[in-house]
Amino acid sequence: MLDLLVAAPSVGLVLAGALGLIVGSFLNVVILRLPPRLEHQWRSDAFEVLGLELAEPEAAPPGLVMERSHCPQCLAQIKAYDNIPLFSYLLLRGRCRACGLRISPQYPLVEAATGVATALCVWRFGISAEAVGAIALTWTLIALAGIDLRTQLLPDALTLPLLWGGLLLALIPLFASPEQAILGAAAGYLSLWSVYWGFKLLTGKEGMGYGDFKLLAALGAWFGAVAILPIVLLSSAAGALIGGLMILLRGRDSQLPMPFGPFIAVAGFTYMILAPQLRIWLPLFVPE
Repeated sequence: MLDLLVAAPSVGLVLAGALGLIVGSFLNVVILRLPPRLEHQWRSDAFEVLGLELAEPEAAPPGLVMERSHCPQCLAQIKAYDNIPLFSYLLLRGRCRACGLRISPQYPLVEAATGVATALCVWRFGISAEAVGAIALTWTLIALAGIDLRTQLLPDALTLPLLWGGLLLALIPLFASPEQAILGAAAGYLSLWSVYWGFKLLTGKEGMGYGDFKLLAALGAWFGAVAILPIVLLSSAAGALIGGLMILLRGRDSQLPMPFGPFIAVAGFTYMILAPQLRIWLPLFVPE
């Protein structure tokens, strides 16, 4: 099988895309269910620390694996044939089979994005250990971006394992040497931490959250200190462009907070896939 994938790269791309579609369906579950699970745990921990008791035990939100998906309106369980990534959404025309409730476009968008991004990882690295690492990183970035868009949270449950994973992979090394990984983690965290405190001292407002620091630190651990500047530039440019378009086209209030994590995630993925090209196009900002 491995020989076939090496001999026929197009087969590997198709299989990677199909795997990405399947995993994208699970990532939708993570995006929707992980924040309520964490918030439930945080409340329970807070009551325990304060020595308080809830008047009535609070039922835990659905888990990530065991509970089956259901329609939020009619509560009908989603049948297996209606849960085929991307295709079921198209066949049902974006509506619940039982009650006709419109299904959020988040589901097919996350599935399609995961499929395409997974295939791009195989296109970039071939059938290799680097591809496996890149795919794992990509899936985590998609989950983090989705959660941040919905809740403006970047959970430690995802950012910290990503950080430690990058540092441990540097021991191989996979993408960066141990020295570069350590420097990258420190530079990623301290760069946004400095911007945060500078902005707060000047304006009295918080410009971003600590989750953004940790996410950039994790990407620094994966790709080294040389990746921090291009990732910051790419994420800042994307944030400014999209934020400006939203203000112009939708009349969005410029004072409303906009999550920065998705831009960092997209910039990190872009750097991973296009680093050789970026070194040619932007040699001053993307060193070897």
